[in-house]
Order: sequence, then C-alpha cells, then structure tokens
Amino acid sequence: MANLYVKKMEGHSGRRLAFRLAYGCDLLEALQGIVEEADVLFGSINFLGAVQKARVGYYLQDEKRFITLDLDEPMEILSGLGNVSLKDGKPFVHAHVTFLDRTGTIRGGHLLPGTIVFAGEVFIEELELPAPPERVDDPVTGLSLWE
Repeated sequence: MANLYVKKMEGHSGRRLAFRLAYGCDLLEALQGIVEEADVLFGSINFLGAVQKARVGYYLQDEKRFITLDLDEPMEILSGLGNVSLKDGKPFVHAHVTFLDRTGTIRGGHLLPGTIVFAGEVFIEELELPAPPERVDDPVTGLSLWE
C-alpha cells in the first residue's frame, strides 16, 4: 500500500473558544491575535460572516510561489477553515476561505492580510499534544508544512 500520510498525531480535546470579531478589523490579523492571546498552540479554526473586501492567495505549484488576488467588494464568508500550529516557536494561523459575491459567484483561496471584516464569528477547537508540530520549509512543495 502506498504511503497515506507523513505524520500522525494523537492528542486530547482542549479548550473550545468562540469569538465575535470587531467591525473593520483585518481577519487574518484578528485570528492571529486571538490564538496568540489565548496561547493556542495546536488546533482547528472555523469562521463565517461577511467582509468589506478580501485578499487571498493562490499557490502556483509549478513555480512554488503564491499569487495574490484582491477582491475589492463586499462578500459573504461561506466557509472559513484553518488550523493553528507553531512556526518559529510561536502560534501560527493557516486559513482558507470561501466567499460569495452579490452575483452568486464563489471565490476563495488562502487567507491573506487585507481582508476586512464586516461581521465575523470564530470557533477554535484546541488539540492538546505533548509536543505541538512545528512548521518547517518543505523542499518538495516549497510550502511551510508540519515537521
């Protein structure tokens, strides 16, 4: 059988946290600030709401680099999903988001700074591990992945 995964981790459920985001805040900066303030080292994040405008990234696999997409219009957040792990010894948020614009067009990508909240609600579920994973540069993909 082919390799199915590189790393397996088992832990215990930790805290379950919920937050209402402030109008006009930067979505990624807010998520990052929350996990740092709450000292969440590893876990999952999900969020929904609406944004005034957004900035997302798309990873060009063949070139191993991100391109940025600026979506300069109000949109609904249909789904926001991410995780928290350690990068350079500090909590780090990695999130993807799906939006719906007024025409019914769905857009999304890797959440980047520059996404401005209209309204937002966030849930974080912590997973307690003896040693949370650290993100390191992966030479195969060019991404920062769990060690």
